[in-house]
Amino acid sequence: MFEPIRVMIIDDSSVVRRAVTEALSHDPDISIVGTASNGKIALQRIVQWSPEVLILDLEMPEADGFELLRALRVDFPKIRTIMFSSATQRGAVQTIEALSLGASDYVAKPTTTHPGGYSEAVRQVAAELIPKIKQFRPHPAWTKPLQRGAKPVEELTVERALKSAPQTIRIVAIGVSTGGPAALSKLIPELSKDFPVPIVIVQHMPPVFTRMLAERLQQGGAMKVVEGREGMILEPGTAYIAPGNYHMAVRQKEERVFLALNQEPPVNYCRPSVDVLFRSVADVYGEETLGIIMTGMGQDGLNGIRAMKSKGAIIFAQDQASSVVWGMPSFVVREGLADCVLPLDEMRGAIEDCVMKGIRR
Repeated sequence: MFEPIRVMIIDDSSVVRRAVTEALSHDPDISIVGTASNGKIALQRIVQWSPEVLILDLEMPEADGFELLRALRVDFPKIRTIMFSSATQRGAVQTIEALSLGASDYVAKPTTTHPGGYSEAVRQVAAELIPKIKQFRPHPAWTKPLQRGAKPVEELTVERALKSAPQTIRIVAIGVSTGGPAALSKLIPELSKDFPVPIVIVQHMPPVFTRMLAERLQQGGAMKVVEGREGMILEPGTAYIAPGNYHMAVRQKEERVFLALNQEPPVNYCRPSVDVLFRSVADVYGEETLGIIMTGMGQDGLNGIRAMKSKGAIIFAQDQASSVVWGMPSFVVREGLADCVLPLDEMRGAIEDCVMKGIRR
């Protein structure tokens, strides 16, 4: 049994603070420990109230949400932060910047002019916020025994994985969700523009946000990063991010591999879905694949990993300590599908070692 999750609300609007407090106050697993009207006051009260999760507005007087995020990264790195965001282009830019600074997740900011009235606005906030707050607590499934034949996590090392890796890797496929923008910001920009294979990525995000994420990652490093478009030919040294509200898959015609987008029903409640991408990669590239499952809630990607593994692909999973939410990787590890479990700061080197293994021969 866990104590209620300690939540603090930081917003310069008293109406928003009241609405969010009301939205969360009826859940017995959540405790509102206090509120603050700007980042400066929040920092003082964090020491006093020891919150586990912050609900954070970005635009505030004196000290805004970005200043607070920078301070949290240094002084309170274990606190999880859920931002309020708008679906506008400006809101998307701000959200991507905040996620790259270490914010954990985001929800649509409630408005005082909700078409359904105040009560409906409160209900909507509760429906969106409560699951996102609870995702940060360990899920019972994460601690279930490993399936028969699965190796203990401590044995799933890079060295062991490389011994069984195919001699040739022709693509890297990454699936990620909650905590993904910050993780990708530490991974993709560190890769060389001469990286010898393409990278395809599903990050669970809505339209506009995925394009902004691609632009942000492109600005931060040497590798070319783009939002995927229908018919794009996959090229080495380029990372392709699935666009929001579209499934992304790879298809092959003669010698060329290209992207195919569709708006078929969500898979695992997600569109884009990691499973859709991973299954297509397994079909086209078979064993010449490096599949990577990273921080995120739920089990999207598990079936795709199964398909990859059945073709002989090599699979990396992010470890629990460096994941914001160890949901997606945990299912893969527990089922014995991961060849390697490693922290985020070791991921880049492991990817390069695996991809370059055949080239160095």
